[in-house]
Amino acid sequence: MSPRPKGSNLSDAHKAALAEGRTQSKAVRDYLEALEAHKPKRGRKRTKDSIKKRLAAIDSELKEADPLRRVQLVQEQLDLATELEQAAAPVDLAALEAGFVASAKGYSERKGISYAAWRTVGITPSVLKKAGVSQKARGPRKAK
Repeated sequence: MSPRPKGSNLSDAHKAALAEGRTQSKAVRDYLEALEAHKPKRGRKRTKDSIKKRLAAIDSELKEADPLRRVQLVQEQLDLATELEQAAAPVDLAALEAGFVASAKGYSERKGISYAAWRTVGITPSVLKKAGVSQKARGPRKAK
């Protein structure tokens, strides 16, 4: 197969379709990643104060820790610092949901993603309804 010629032969309509696909993919990916990151976890929720308290306890524990325990404490310290940063910069799920709603129907049709697949990964029926993705929708539309 020969390499692609330097000058692009794509029509403006094709370029616009590619750009739309990239925009839809980004909106869908961002929403799915945010849902995954904010999925409720088992157990008691950690607060900023409880994280800060644990970080202080780790600081005092580090002074007396043997090398193996020290590396474990340092890793916990890094994990808690990351968690604290993420808590300080909350994600605007409503904005991401709006982007998903605007893109999901076209993305589903183009990629052949069913209602059941969206439900399986955690998208709620109300969000799918807003997006216009129905249970009857199946795969990409066939050209006539």
